[in-house]
Amino acid sequence: MSRLEDMAILVEVVDRGGFSAAAARLALSKQLVSRRITDLEARLGVQLLLRTTRRIALTDLGREFVDRARRILQDADEAEQAMSSHGAAPRGTLRLSVPLSFGLSDLSPMLIGFMRLQPGVEIDLDLSDRPVDLVADGFDMAIRIGALADSTLIARKLSDLAFGICASPDYLRQRGEPETIEDLKHHSCLLFRHSKGLSWLFQLRGKLERVAVSGILRANNGEVLRDAAIAGLGLVQLPEFITGPALNDGRLVPVLAAFAPPAGAVYAVHPARRQRSATVRALSDHLAVCFSDPASSPIYNR
Repeated sequence: MSRLEDMAILVEVVDRGGFSAAAARLALSKQLVSRRITDLEARLGVQLLLRTTRRIALTDLGREFVDRARRILQDADEAEQAMSSHGAAPRGTLRLSVPLSFGLSDLSPMLIGFMRLQPGVEIDLDLSDRPVDLVADGFDMAIRIGALADSTLIARKLSDLAFGICASPDYLRQRGEPETIEDLKHHSCLLFRHSKGLSWLFQLRGKLERVAVSGILRANNGEVLRDAAIAGLGLVQLPEFITGPALNDGRLVPVLAAFAPPAGAVYAVHPARRQRSATVRALSDHLAVCFSDPASSPIYNR
């Protein structure tokens, strides 16, 4: 087997969490997969994996080697795609990171439509609200919501996205409706836990400012916070793709609308080295079409 094949086997073992699952995915015997990893370690002169009867884990050197192997395998795949005939159908596996709530509420039917159109593409989807490092974690693309931090990633805006603060009518009857930002000190705020701390973004004195808030519930999932707000536990600041249905039927009502920040956006982002990937480009184009006119798109019917 070639060195590229050895790298691909190792990456598959790590991604699948063991030799048996990797062997099944690669249509190889478990014994062959295990022997190839052992031979690879012997050739390199280092231990890549820690093996127990229950699980495997990467050593520090193993983690470094797998990161390099992913990049090499991706570069090889891109080289093949770049040399293929013009207009050839995208193919291969695309690792995609998507926020959990957004993936369930909006993106799922778009991805299904894409896979129907592109049968040669496999999607490895990670639904999680945790921030991921696309390069270090080996993702080809991610969907990001809100303002983007400065980075070397290539970003494509797919859609505007409004954020707002809301609460249930019962909560507002009991606690009163806040009229200024200072009033939030006297209210329970339901908080999305993230790396920027426990704060909300407002339009104040002509510029965006973050204001510290506190409350009885912190969670890393917007649907949990929305349901808590509907139950009358406090105020919540969330994008409207999460709160929209509850706002429409009156279970939630908007507050402090005058201080709402400008609309954010939904972005497709990917590492610069994936810029020429036909699969990444095809998915990005597909999502742009779906977001531009989802109601009339034949590949996105909610």
